[in-house]
Amino acid sequence: MQKPSEKFVIARKSASTNPLKMSPPLGAAMAYLGLDGCLPLFHGSQGCTAFALVLLVRHFKEAIPFQTTAMNEVTTILGGMDNVEQAVLNIHKRARPKVIGICSTGLTETRGEDTFADVRTIQAKHAEALGDTQLVFAATPDFAGGVQEGWGKAVSAMIDRFVPAGDGTRTLRQINVLAGAHMSPGDVDELREIIEAFGLEPIILPDLSGSLDGHVPGRHVGTTYGGTTIADMGRMHRSACTLAIGEHMRISGERLEARTGVPTRFIDGLTGLEAVDRLVVTLAEISGKPVPKRLRRQRSQLVDSMLDGHFHFGGKRIAIAAEPDLLWALGPIFTGMGAELSTVVTTMPAPHLEALDCAKVIVGDLGDLETGAAETGADLLVTHSHGRQASERLGLPLFRVGFPQFDRIGAAHQTLLGYRGTRALVCDLANTFIDHAHHASPADWAGAGSGEGSHGGSQAAAG
Repeated sequence: MQKPSEKFVIARKSASTNPLKMSPPLGAAMAYLGLDGCLPLFHGSQGCTAFALVLLVRHFKEAIPFQTTAMNEVTTILGGMDNVEQAVLNIHKRARPKVIGICSTGLTETRGEDTFADVRTIQAKHAEALGDTQLVFAATPDFAGGVQEGWGKAVSAMIDRFVPAGDGTRTLRQINVLAGAHMSPGDVDELREIIEAFGLEPIILPDLSGSLDGHVPGRHVGTTYGGTTIADMGRMHRSACTLAIGEHMRISGERLEARTGVPTRFIDGLTGLEAVDRLVVTLAEISGKPVPKRLRRQRSQLVDSMLDGHFHFGGKRIAIAAEPDLLWALGPIFTGMGAELSTVVTTMPAPHLEALDCAKVIVGDLGDLETGAAETGADLLVTHSHGRQASERLGLPLFRVGFPQFDRIGAAHQTLLGYRGTRALVCDLANTFIDHAHHASPADWAGAGSGEGSHGGSQAAAG
């Protein structure tokens, strides 16, 4: 059994080459995009906002509502409250959003601004002018974590701002779901279907499946269209329980429970046979209903796909790079099917990764993934689209997961969750191995090209 300090290897380099980690403000902005009628606002420079916006647009292939306080040298030194105030008023005038989700950046956090107090002051000062537009703020400095940390902070801010304190009443068929940053809109849709199959009504926060699932509204909308509403969040204090999906949602789940008294069940992953089984058992306990026949059939289909696919996984060496909770969800799929996690890279030394079945976990970048894959003789790279250069240089197939996936379409619909999502993942991975399998030819025979083997034998027979 390895000591905790021995499991993680912190990459010590002067510069990051092809970074794996995305910024926490980006994660917070993505969480805000799961609210209905919301417009995220970066409190920082235009450059910070532009980089995040480009990644979001390229990944979702959608027009993303996004604004910035456009801090410059002078406002950075003197303070940015005036910029936040003016941005909020301009956004309200032009877009009329229901929510303006504000997140800080490294620029304003390094200066030490009390943006939380500024936002409360602006909401009170301009209450009449803002009308029904609500402000919510999350402190997300670039230097503290990655996308999933920023996402978690934004969800916690939403809970503090919009969820009422508990009043002792319960709606027994209603449950809260705190969706993690590693869940795509397709994952959220799949989870909703599983929960509703037990006759339960989920309130999902945040709900990207309503706002970024690729549907066309038929008219121009300057904010998000679809997602969790303020009214939905106003009912969360009366739910029977809360499901927090992913370890990075633990803080949000604990905060919601402390605020409302609604008990929280923490679910570390929903990909893989055992993980989905645990979810299904949990939902059966909450609902008091038996497992629906269609879920039992989906489980049987997954088992069959695993039997069919394990021939192609056996002995394969996998080089994988992802944020901790996505890594935790995917890693056991490979090892459970007979493959080896030869190189594992992540963004933060998350304690639950101690139990991952691999020799070590590198806290580094995609340069470390490429080096490790070359040294260990990996058969497959698994990461987001920024791994495509390493794939080309090493001559290895790349299986794209996570955010961003900008060189493929349909990333928002990629589903890795539940029996059906796991089945699709197993089949897609097995097909990737099949497509890149080495097929024996005469050139592989012993003595090929040296006059021995089959060529030499045919000469002898002829003689």
